[in-house]
Amino acid sequence: MTYRTSLTALALALAGLVAHPSAASATSNPDVSSVQWKSCPAYTDEVIRGLGVAEDKVAAFRSLMKRLECGTVSVPLNHRDPDGRKIDIAVTRLAATDEAHRLGAVAVLPGGPGNSGYLDPVLRTALRNEEMAGLNERYDIIGFDPRGVGYSTKVACPLSPQGPQEPGALTKETARKIYDAQVASNEKCGRSDPAFLGQLTTENVAKDLDLVRTALGERSLNLLGFSWGTYLGMVYRSLFPGHTGRAFLDSVAPPWTRIDEHAKGAAEAAERNFGRMAAWLARRDGTYGLGATARQVREEVAKLVRAYDKSPKTYTDLQRPVDGSAVADLARRNSTEWVRAGKALAELRTATGTTAPATVKELLGAPMMGPSVPGAPETLNMTMNLAVACNEDSSRAGFDTAWRQYQQLVKRHPATGRAWGVPAMCPGWPLPVQQATLKRGSGSLVLAGHLYEFMSAYDWTLQTRRAIGGTVYTVADDVHVSTTRVPKCAADVVRYFETGRIGKGCEGSPIPS
Repeated sequence: MTYRTSLTALALALAGLVAHPSAASATSNPDVSSVQWKSCPAYTDEVIRGLGVAEDKVAAFRSLMKRLECGTVSVPLNHRDPDGRKIDIAVTRLAATDEAHRLGAVAVLPGGPGNSGYLDPVLRTALRNEEMAGLNERYDIIGFDPRGVGYSTKVACPLSPQGPQEPGALTKETARKIYDAQVASNEKCGRSDPAFLGQLTTENVAKDLDLVRTALGERSLNLLGFSWGTYLGMVYRSLFPGHTGRAFLDSVAPPWTRIDEHAKGAAEAAERNFGRMAAWLARRDGTYGLGATARQVREEVAKLVRAYDKSPKTYTDLQRPVDGSAVADLARRNSTEWVRAGKALAELRTATGTTAPATVKELLGAPMMGPSVPGAPETLNMTMNLAVACNEDSSRAGFDTAWRQYQQLVKRHPATGRAWGVPAMCPGWPLPVQQATLKRGSGSLVLAGHLYEFMSAYDWTLQTRRAIGGTVYTVADDVHVSTTRVPKCAADVVRYFETGRIGKGCEGSPIPS
């Protein structure tokens, strides 16, 4: 969950497409990279639905794909060696529908690291809701797959299982085996292709994006970033302040890249938000039976964590054993899932038999990355996720430190702490630490922080403002990157890009009634 050469180019679209006015002033230097336009991928209805498109929007998706332009931009693998090996960055563009009043281009910066952004102009803007579709009236929407992801040049290193995952309370002996397996896996991965993996950093992705900008013929890019994409936006803005227009960053990452501190901050936020969930469940004690006060609910869930750690259950129809970590996972769900999570916790209080209770199976049995559909584009590249996180993680904690940190998480956060595991993602990573330098800028910047979420703790938004400036836009919910999904909030986002003005915040996703 945690990150040259200045060129100018003329972007010429194929198949009779006319270049935008902004591209007309770009030079025609033959040494400058341009976009190599080509046909966009074709997807079956099954793939489209697998991308999260509702049945009633499949036709609209296909219509937008006819408007989408797809291509690649060649960039150096190592930006310190611009004449060396080249790689391709996959790029998409959804041209503004009101060309006469066009304001520029908005680049959508995906999360991860490792998420694909290739279809974001369709999925995150034009198809999301009526308000976000309005952004495409006066702006081109630019999507891309970062290096190492999707249709861009990538590698796959041999990622090994994290080690023995015995159900029940995590002992120091088992934790040591998991840690040692992580070390071996990281060493094997990092040494599999160090020339490529060592160049997977947020700073290099930002430099790629600036070459995409020049290839498109844009004088500047406006930025719409989500999760890790917010950190990418910070780095791009620090490197290229003169090429950065308006920037709206949703669910803001911290201005540092330490995995141990990330786990600590996220765990604190998760336990705080469980207090809100506990109060909500207490007001519905007749439905859930977990307690009539928030304190009673807290105690009941903490008791469930301990009970399932002492006596884990393995169900014939659920691949994951249910122990304290599974109970804690249910307790840290956001408000959009409180109804189902509350029901699952209630089911676990009285569960008997060999098959999982219905809601427990529904929430804990779903694959994390969704079902694999033939022909589907890659949505998350785990090699890129690991490489960027570990290339930028300066903590790389030893086992004793990581074990002590885990024990503190469990002790301080009795309802949700067990869900985290030992906070050690990068021990044994053989490549050097590379961290970007963030700089304070004077350009327009909005930092959208969500008051109660844990994936991007609200305090990180405030830390980022202190580090680089900007205006805080507070979203009063606990839902990661929800701003563009909620119509009233999305209207604020579009208004900001059109006018440069932003209010203090919005309500965000509503708590279930």
